[in-house]
This record gives sequence, structure tokens and C-alpha cells, in this order.
Amino acid sequence: MKNVFILGCKGIPANYGGYETFVENLTKRQINKEIKYHVACIGDEEKEYEYNGAHCFQMKVPHFGPARAMYADIMAFKYLLKYVKKNDIKDFKVLVLACRMGIVFKKYVKKAHKLGGKVIVNPDGHEWKRSKWSKPIKKYWKYSEGKMVRYADLLICDSVNIEEYIKTEYSKYNPKTTFIAYGADVSKAKIESNDTWVDDWMKSFDIKPKNYYLIVGRFVPENNYETMIKEFMKSKIEKDLVIVTNYKDNKLYDELKDKLHFENDKRIKFVGTVYQPEYLKKIREDAYGYIHGHSVGGTNPSLLEALASTQLNLLFDCGFNKEVGQDSSLYWSCDDGSLSDLLNNCDSLSNETIKDYDLKSTNVIIDRYNWNLIVTNYEKEM
Repeated sequence: MKNVFILGCKGIPANYGGYETFVENLTKRQINKEIKYHVACIGDEEKEYEYNGAHCFQMKVPHFGPARAMYADIMAFKYLLKYVKKNDIKDFKVLVLACRMGIVFKKYVKKAHKLGGKVIVNPDGHEWKRSKWSKPIKKYWKYSEGKMVRYADLLICDSVNIEEYIKTEYSKYNPKTTFIAYGADVSKAKIESNDTWVDDWMKSFDIKPKNYYLIVGRFVPENNYETMIKEFMKSKIEKDLVIVTNYKDNKLYDELKDKLHFENDKRIKFVGTVYQPEYLKKIREDAYGYIHGHSVGGTNPSLLEALASTQLNLLFDCGFNKEVGQDSSLYWSCDDGSLSDLLNNCDSLSNETIKDYDLKSTNVIIDRYNWNLIVTNYEKEM
């Protein structure tokens, strides 16, 4: 039996978030039954339980700001080392999600090696570029990334662009890397015929199927919300812009409201968050188009979900997004008029053209980002 310890996500069952969704699918869709997963989870009490056949160990982690996640990773590493010793496990892998614990990583890698283990890191995207972090925290993220790249036995990059960055930026360490993306599911939303939640939700915001563009993602500057909202307001289309995001008590929301006055445009609709995956999938399916503004990171889960479920996808033009979307999507930049002109043009696309884009985007997921492929590739590294 191969023992694989996963740390760095909030835990499973997954409510929301890329890493949580990844671990949910990695365990739920497990093919190799010779692997036993152990998943570190964050909570307000200590407990252990089985989920998707995985051994989940929930840790009581104090709430003290951005450092909480790093502290949780260290707690999880300490736990798994004790577990390995107690159960006399001779061969194991540790999969660390994100590059938070660089300051102590070398020490824990040495301890894992001493017990016969290997340490794999999924470095995620350019966390050190995210605007939500202060300069000292950004500096730490970059430092931590370098340390973890240096001492990891293997780096699994979710994007070819990220893999190239790791190899170039840290060439002096000669890092061992491989590319395995995230996955998505092209099946239709599994909603019972008597389930009226989506209909009631749409009525509450006066939203009509196929009459809205959709945005899903964290409300942060690097996701280009200012450009997307400003350009949509400039466009001549009559469809709505439905924004699924955590906008309440958000500083950026207040800043953009004062700057753009989007509350005066009845098409702009902030609807809060939708955590139920099947409901969100149905909302994606019913959209006329999806607008993706993410500019920092690798293979973004929300982009894969859009390509799997939404017919027409308008993506911010950057290496990460073009790597995924290829010719199945349309692209825009932050240049004045770029997105608004694209929106105006999309409004007159024929049904045949839209269906062609839909087929291409679905095939992108089936060919390169289906969960069975992703799980199989991960299991080969375990």
C-alpha cells in the first residue's frame, strides 16, 4: 500500500476553492486502489474521519491572519511524521499544495527523507504577485517559493507556463518538474426536475437564461474587474453582466463603485457567492457567455469549468489563459475598447458560430483536462 499525505488545502468535503476541488476529485475518482490518501484539513476542532476512502485528519488551527495557512501546513507535516513513525510506514509521499512553508521546508524534507519519504510540491501560480498581499508578505512568498523549489523532490506544475517559469527562474537548482493540469467535468448539471433553486435565484435578480454574461471569481484587482465592468458598461449590448463573487465588505467593490458608478447601470448585477457546485454549473450552462479576467496563476479551475459548461468564453489575453483556451475562446486586453468591441461583436454571432466555439471548448476539456486523465497522471507520480 502506498501512503500519500496531502497538505495545503482547507480540507474535504470541498465547499469551494481550487485546491479543495482538486483533492475532492483526486480521492473521489481514485483509480489505483493501492494508494491510501491522508488529507490534512483545517477546522475549529481536532477529529479524524474517512471521506472518499481517504483518511482525513482535521487540525484545530488558531485564527491569526495570513500566517494561519502556513502554520496549518507545519502542523500537518508534524502530524504525518508522527503517523509514519507510529504505523511503521517505510515508503510514503507528501504532496504539498502551494509554497507557504519555505522558511522551514528544508528541515521537514530532511525528516521525511530520513523516514523513507519523498516530498512533492504543487507551486500553484505567482502568489507573490497578488495585490491583496502587502510588500513584506509578497517578499516572503517569493522567498518561500525559492526554498520549496530548491528542496522538493518533484514539482508538479498545473500549467506549462508555470513549469517554464520554475525551470528558468530557478535554473541554478536544476529542479525536477512535470506538468499535470487541473480537471473539469463536461457532464450537465445534475439537478432534479423538481428542484427550483436556480429558477428562484434567477427571478430574485431578474436574470433570464441566455441573456447574461457571467463572471465567477474572487473580487481582487488581478482578476481585472475594473476593466471588465468598465468595458461592459461601455458596450451597446442589452444583456446583463452577472457577477458571482464575494463582494460584500470588500474594499475594491467600494472603490470601483465610487469610480465607475456601476450601480446606475441596471445590467450590472452583483449576486454574491454560489457554493453549491451543481447550481453553479447550471448557472454557467444558462449563460450566453463567460468573461474571464484572471491574470495571475496557472490553470485556473473556474476557467476549466467555464470551458466545460459555457458555450462562449471571452478570456483575458495572457499566456496562462491562451494555453488553456487555445482557439476555443475569444480574447481581450486591457486596452481601451478591446472588451467592449468584442462584446458588441459577440452579440451578433450566429448560432452556428457559437455552437462551434462550444464544441471546441468542450473538446479542450475532454482531450486535455478531463479528471480521469489528471487522476491517472497524479497516481503515476505517487
